[in-house]
Amino acid sequence: MDAKAGAKERFREVEKTVLDLSHRIHARPELGFEEENASRWLAEALDAAGFEVQLGVCDLPTAFTARAGHGPLHVAICAEYDSLPGIGHACGHNMIAAMAIGAGIAAAKAADEVGLTVHVIGTPAEEVGNASGKVLMLERGAFAGIHAAMMVHPAPVEMIEAHLIAASMFDVHYTGKEAHAAAFPELGINAADALTVAQTAIGLLRQHLKQTDRVHGIVTHGGDAPNVVPAHTSAKYIVRGENLKELEDVRTKVYRCFEAGATATGAKLEIRGGDKPFAEMRFDHEMNRIYKRNAEAAGRTFPELGPEMQKVTASTDMGNVSHAIPSIHPMIGISSLPAVNHQPEFTAHCVTQEADRAVREGALAMAWTAIEMAEDVKLSERLRTGS
Repeated sequence: MDAKAGAKERFREVEKTVLDLSHRIHARPELGFEEENASRWLAEALDAAGFEVQLGVCDLPTAFTARAGHGPLHVAICAEYDSLPGIGHACGHNMIAAMAIGAGIAAAKAADEVGLTVHVIGTPAEEVGNASGKVLMLERGAFAGIHAAMMVHPAPVEMIEAHLIAASMFDVHYTGKEAHAAAFPELGINAADALTVAQTAIGLLRQHLKQTDRVHGIVTHGGDAPNVVPAHTSAKYIVRGENLKELEDVRTKVYRCFEAGATATGAKLEIRGGDKPFAEMRFDHEMNRIYKRNAEAAGRTFPELGPEMQKVTASTDMGNVSHAIPSIHPMIGISSLPAVNHQPEFTAHCVTQEADRAVREGALAMAWTAIEMAEDVKLSERLRTGS
């Protein structure tokens, strides 16, 4: 039996466990850095499969690392498992986690045979948009010694290289002064007005932004009572640019809009976060070609994408990993259209038969890709030496 056939056989042995993980995580969504159940379930499955598992690594209680095999090429498969507020697993992180566990266990079957060490790295809080799991784990050494990394992300349709750009999420806080809104309004400093001025300034700024820039946010607190001048308001914003350099440019402009709100009203401004942004994704094209070939062998098809799907833009902290080590982040289709990521309808699609099929085939494609990377002497040497 060749290595890939052995990996497939091993996956079939754990397929029920893998799909059960996807459904259990979906049924109990947990927000970033709060994924206590998901991280424990995933770690337990890997431990039962013979991996050396460490939970709570990098001073992050819901992060973990798991390792199997003793080959010279170290390949990491990244698991994400946090959900979105209010709409649960509307980005399919339950599937990402299950695929990572299935791929890791399957690849481990042939690891020593082909010269591979398999790492499954549990990375919490991808949706937080700043100082997220992968960003902090990179800083704290979880990816040290890793030669290549991969993960597969659900989407409406199959894509090898989605448009994944840089992003920065931050919180804005204005502090003014309360006053009776009718009797003594002149004694108040209106923090809600400060936020309104800032939002107006951002709206006017849009005509001067690049087509690849993105600015979007929500008001998280707008005041407490209509007859009290609001002394405290807050908002959460995301700014995106084509790359880290362009992100810094647009973020500086947006920050000035928030400063304008403070200047106009006299409120005090505080911006929290935004200091550990997501980088744009750098794809290793050779790894992507291998993944595509193995995904097709597993049963996937890659359609010609129309103009609308080619314009799809998102961000991920896997971009930060890709700046440190060769990485890929293909999208796996679950036939969800017209439902798309970050819609409740997409949440429902992430536990359908089509989603389960994607978990099976995505896991196998990643396992076979890791095996083929180890068997390819030239590629393995390039990844190990960085040449």
